[in-house]
Amino acid sequence: MSKFLIIRFSSIGDIVLTTPVVRCVKNQINDSEVHFLTKKAFTPIVESNPHIDKVIAFDDNLDDVIRELASENYDFIIDLHNNLRSGLIKSRLKVNSASFNKFNIRKWLLVNLKINRLPDIHIVDRYMMTVSKLGVDNDHEGLDYFLTEKDKSLPSEIIDEIPTTYIAIVIGAKHSTKRLPVKKLTELCDSLDQEIILLGGPEDRENGELILQNLSSVKNYCGELTLGQSAFLISKASLVISHDTGLMHIAAAFRKKIISIWGNTVPEFGMYPYLPKDNDISQEFEVKGLKCRPCSKIGYDSCPKEHFKCMNEQDIDEIQKFANKLLN
Repeated sequence: MSKFLIIRFSSIGDIVLTTPVVRCVKNQINDSEVHFLTKKAFTPIVESNPHIDKVIAFDDNLDDVIRELASENYDFIIDLHNNLRSGLIKSRLKVNSASFNKFNIRKWLLVNLKINRLPDIHIVDRYMMTVSKLGVDNDHEGLDYFLTEKDKSLPSEIIDEIPTTYIAIVIGAKHSTKRLPVKKLTELCDSLDQEIILLGGPEDRENGELILQNLSSVKNYCGELTLGQSAFLISKASLVISHDTGLMHIAAAFRKKIISIWGNTVPEFGMYPYLPKDNDISQEFEVKGLKCRPCSKIGYDSCPKEHFKCMNEQDIDEIQKFANKLLN
């Protein structure tokens, strides 16, 4: 038996993006055992994955986790995080390994000098390169997200009011510069013909309430659901509209029709919705031609230029037209 350790500490989206590597290693290497190391907060995302034999939680005590890992006698480490901590783990375990190329210098060039030297390849395919030396190929079956029965158990008051068909709009994102302003979100919701549910965290609840004040076709579930419950509602949506965030990748795992809206980040970073085959069920919307984009590979609390044109100038009419095209 061959035993593999896959490392990806965070975040929600990044962990979902690793699932093709997990699946392909497990399915293509006979008699393989796959362990997954991630931060404790993200273990619920991977615990239900049938291609993972053991999930190891990291809670910032590196010495303890290395001792636990050393007892496993791994044959190979697949480092999909490639930072100082994962480097220390590889150094201490002294096991053959392969590491994901983050292209940090090329990202810096794009953010700071607007020189794009990044390869035109999705991050999933770059993840897959780390296992090519093992003879593992991309099966092109897309991303995975496995719902549990608990995820499907919604509060009774929500079950009673969920529309038969609806558009799910993910209004949250970790950084403000990746989110449409409330005024633009309200305009978007008002332009769509189907009923709408809003998804996000507790920090998005207030914005959700502002959006639905004058829109009876909108329901706000921000902060009311677990990640798994939000994923379940995404799996039932007729269309998902999202910023560049983890729920966008979960929508891709369910092969949903997706409209993604991009602010300070750009699809060229390689983290646009990853779907199994070339298709026309996904579209990225961004304000092209802005000299300030991308201003960060992650995001800011507010626009560094103070004009926030990358979101304030989003064409809601075009988004609405494409939404109707997808729905029809």
